[in-house]
Amino acid sequence: MSQLYLISPPRIGGDFPDLLAAALDAGEVAAFQLRLKDVDDDGLCRAVERLLPVTQARDVAFILNDRADLAVRLGCDGVHLGQEDLPKGGVKAARGLVRGLSLGVTCHASRHLAMEAAEFGADYVAFGAFFPTATKVVEAMAEVEIIAWWSEVMEVPCVAIGGIDAGNCGGLVAAGADFLAVSGAVWNCAAGPAAGVAAMLAAMG
Repeated sequence: MSQLYLISPPRIGGDFPDLLAAALDAGEVAAFQLRLKDVDDDGLCRAVERLLPVTQARDVAFILNDRADLAVRLGCDGVHLGQEDLPKGGVKAARGLVRGLSLGVTCHASRHLAMEAAEFGADYVAFGAFFPTATKVVEAMAEVEIIAWWSEVMEVPCVAIGGIDAGNCGGLVAAGADFLAVSGAVWNCAAGPAAGVAAMLAAMG
């Protein structure tokens, strides 16, 4: 059964802790990833300090995007690294930097990168984008078959990401995705983020 993995919007305001709390209270969310690309270290630290208590109070894993060093220092539950954000030495080196934390690695549509990540200690691999998305620049489009293949041959969990919403997630769930990563489907929901989470969970079955 797929679980929901919530990613922050590209920018957050002063009311975001309340929005996040409302989203997490709307149903079972397995993890929240803070992904702020254009924020300096001070801003990133302040954001983590404001948001980490919200997730901790609800037993939701807090994952920081890109910054293994800050994830360790600030007490996050894990870090998610893109291929371009891996340290010298790749996944193996990253694993050494974040001992005790969950490590996720973006693998786009590459079976080779995913196998390599799993071999060197990633706790999950992320495939995508599966659908067009406005949240980030798409490096590669992935096919649902890669999820089915991975879930059949590997025990390391996989995350499906990229343009996923309540209307298109069924095939990924059926293929065996362990987690569905969503951002716009929740934060851009006209009825609010709580309604976005509820709609996703209903569609995921």
